[in-house]
Amino acid sequence: MLKQNLQFKLSQKLSPQQIQLMKLIQLPTLAFEQRLKEELVENPALESGKDEVNDADEFQDNSDEFDDYDNEHIDTDDINIDDYLSDDETPDYKLKSNNYSDDDDETFMPIEAQVSFHQNLIEQLNTFILTDEERTIAEFLIGSMDDMGYIRRDIQDIVDDMAFTQGIYASEEQVKSILENIIHELEPSGVGARDLQECLLLQLHNKTPNESIDLAKDVIENQFEAFTKKHYDKLLQKYNVSQSQLRKAIDEIEKLNPKPGGSFAGNSRAIEHIIPDFTVKVDDGEIELHLNSRNAPELHVSKDYQEMLQTYKEANQKSSAQKDAVQFIKQKLDGAKWFIDAIKQRQETLFVTMSAIIEYQKEYFLEGEETKIRPMILKDIADMVGLDISTISRVANSKYVDTPYGTKLIKEFFSESMTNDQGEEVSTIEIKNILQRIIADEDKQKPLPDDKLAEMLKEKGYPIARRTVAKYREQLDIPVARMRKKI
Repeated sequence: MLKQNLQFKLSQKLSPQQIQLMKLIQLPTLAFEQRLKEELVENPALESGKDEVNDADEFQDNSDEFDDYDNEHIDTDDINIDDYLSDDETPDYKLKSNNYSDDDDETFMPIEAQVSFHQNLIEQLNTFILTDEERTIAEFLIGSMDDMGYIRRDIQDIVDDMAFTQGIYASEEQVKSILENIIHELEPSGVGARDLQECLLLQLHNKTPNESIDLAKDVIENQFEAFTKKHYDKLLQKYNVSQSQLRKAIDEIEKLNPKPGGSFAGNSRAIEHIIPDFTVKVDDGEIELHLNSRNAPELHVSKDYQEMLQTYKEANQKSSAQKDAVQFIKQKLDGAKWFIDAIKQRQETLFVTMSAIIEYQKEYFLEGEETKIRPMILKDIADMVGLDISTISRVANSKYVDTPYGTKLIKEFFSESMTNDQGEEVSTIEIKNILQRIIADEDKQKPLPDDKLAEMLKEKGYPIARRTVAKYREQLDIPVARMRKKI
């Protein structure tokens, strides 16, 4: 028997150009600059900077925006050369410079060539008298450190690894001796430690002994678990000291660096610099929004490519090689056209989205009070600008705005709402700020548990559950009451 089934499927397909556009929109300024450099290298038909000749518009044709082209089969007889050599006026995406911040004059800072963390440690080995074998073992131990300065591998594993990879057959005792007598003497103090306890002890041993340092050593060496769990009553009873004495010892411990390698200025790990994508200025009650000029590069098609097309057009006989060249040129010109149009659309999308956010949060941008931040979700802005929620999310993610009140991550303006005891909708940001202030003002010897925090918030007009308080506290990166305790 034959069976017939009727199925309906709803699907949405995005063209490669649309996918690339979405990727461009979500890029912050620095990443966008890198993407632009890559495109300039890959597409020789695309050039940056001001076009010296403004009498040619390379891209005024009758084709639809982002129309697809076949990279494999192009009939050169159907190519209208005049579409790429028209004499219309320069398009506005070349000249449009309003709404960009005043940072057009780019400044370049020289980059200091720094020695890496591991290389610095290896250079310190020159201060020791070592045999070739000892130096090789020491260098291998340094290479086994992570970026924080810890050696988290077992000594036996290191011995086996050296035998297999370096052909060095050393005993476990020999490697341990070099670790304790050589590596642990290197700077910064604490490098080469196998755990946090050893790291702190190494740093304490390098300090000038006194009553507080001696007590701190004993606490870390013999009562480390009680210290980490902040069982101060147990420590007071154990050592029979006053609160003042114990507090001084703990102060010495808190001054130590738990990640000695991470503080090294020459660490090879890349440092992320924040460059605001937008600038907001307030002048006489008026809000001005500027888009970082780095997001609006001046691009144009290569004049050489125009001349090559002109030469092909004027040629009486067109060879196969010339047709192949025109085929290549058309592909690059179409790619340049799409990229410039995509950049223009990116600029407009960023600007209209941020303008809508400013309009929605106008009270905050005028006064700077975080309590003025209204509850706002992605859908609110999407409805205002007529864009998809995913597009708004891409704009808000990883982008920053420079305001008179500091540089803010855009997605921080989005928050859920809740109703206070007066029936008003308030932002969760406001509740978090109040919670943060309550914890900052609490008695550190008797920190407030979550249920007590919930009661205090309820007294202030914010009736929320204890588990919600715990969630907000974790989002603020605030530990539980026991871990906030001080003596």
